[in-house]
Amino acid sequence: MSVRTRFAPSPTGYLHVGGARTALFSWLYARKMGGQFILRIEDTDRERSTEESVNAILESMEWLGLDYDEGPFYQTHQFARYKEVIQQLLDSGDAYFCDCSRERLGELREAQMANKEKPRYDGCCRDKKLAAADNTVVRFKNPLEGDVVIDDMVKGQVKINNRELDDLIIERSDGTPTYNLTVVVDDWDMKITHVIRGDDHLNNTPRQINILKALDAELPVYAHVPMILGDDGKRLSKRHGAVSVMQYKEDGFLPEALMNYLVRLSWSHGDQEIFSREEMIKLFDAVDINTSASAFNSEKLLWLNQHYIKNKNPDVLAQQMQNYIKNAGYTLDNGPDLTAVLTVFQERCNTLVELTEDIRFLYQDFDEYNAKQAKKQFKEATLPILESLKQQYSGLDNWVAEAIHQVVENTVNTLEVGFGKVGQPLRLAVTGHGKSPSIDVTLELLGKEKTLQRLEQAVEYIKKVSD
Repeated sequence: MSVRTRFAPSPTGYLHVGGARTALFSWLYARKMGGQFILRIEDTDRERSTEESVNAILESMEWLGLDYDEGPFYQTHQFARYKEVIQQLLDSGDAYFCDCSRERLGELREAQMANKEKPRYDGCCRDKKLAAADNTVVRFKNPLEGDVVIDDMVKGQVKINNRELDDLIIERSDGTPTYNLTVVVDDWDMKITHVIRGDDHLNNTPRQINILKALDAELPVYAHVPMILGDDGKRLSKRHGAVSVMQYKEDGFLPEALMNYLVRLSWSHGDQEIFSREEMIKLFDAVDINTSASAFNSEKLLWLNQHYIKNKNPDVLAQQMQNYIKNAGYTLDNGPDLTAVLTVFQERCNTLVELTEDIRFLYQDFDEYNAKQAKKQFKEATLPILESLKQQYSGLDNWVAEAIHQVVENTVNTLEVGFGKVGQPLRLAVTGHGKSPSIDVTLELLGKEKTLQRLEQAVEYIKKVSD
């Protein structure tokens, strides 16, 4: 039988990194085994599910390159099927109507908690043989004896006694199905062979297995993946920084960097850190997923992102930079070829947003300087240095890095100052922030005209602040 995995998010918000990792593991396992990966949208929570969230999930999947073979399928399109299965369970005696009031259930819960018992339904209506009414729900008749055994690919064998479980509601009084019922029906109908999901679902698994058994359905293999924690050991949330997949895109991360980082959360292959998509597919196996929770390390993600930016084809990177440059509010009309710029700059930045800002000075003029740098570099003693550079560059016809560098050396030797006394003020004068690759390559990219304009601007600035 062909392997069939699924990713089944609820469209009640963005796709977070925990969900993205689950999707990635399911996608990798299907690709590794030559099977199918199915996308299912669990949108039965009508109050919280939104079209905007659906689009955010689909956009995130596309950005990450997690292509699906079937879907997206929507649970709200399957209500007739759920109704049919609920009736089947009622007819077989594996489900029953219950009219216990909310007040009774609340009192039962309080009494159980007061006695330090696990809160659960007591089976009050189990044998009453009630008929359907406006106030009734449908409950699944869970077995009273025996164990549910889960042969989990990650956690190994997990055994739960049926006495630990209660008769869960599978249809609410308004006729809508509940999560545990819809998941079972969908996995059954879609012939899902392997369910890879977060271990926060482990409590649901024995209930779902019992429903599947009552339907005489084939059981999938389960793999429950440990949660992702923040670097403080607490469950990952907004307080730890970005958790939305598309926020990482906005912040200038490459999809391959985020994919590489996520695959290493709870899975490893020796000491290898960098994985191409092909290597992930070839090497991944769900049985190798760690059982302990993983801590999200933003510094590690930045390191990976920098690696991928540095090794990216500059032409491809130039295409990916277009939207970031547009959002930053400048154009490439009046500046050097972007691919040539990236060839020099791409190894210096952790994110595309940072890269966008670092190259801004090549395309957009400025009239302010980094205050801290200006105070340190733009002193009265700097004036003759910048004026000498301006004079020499004015007469330089061969505007290439080697000749540009020779002017800096001449200035150092003629004025008998250290290289830093020349290079740093020059860098600040032309960039405004004092950050750039080697100054000769930077000036070659900037061009003669802009270099002279900015040297003159810096000279005037120093004169003004020195008065």
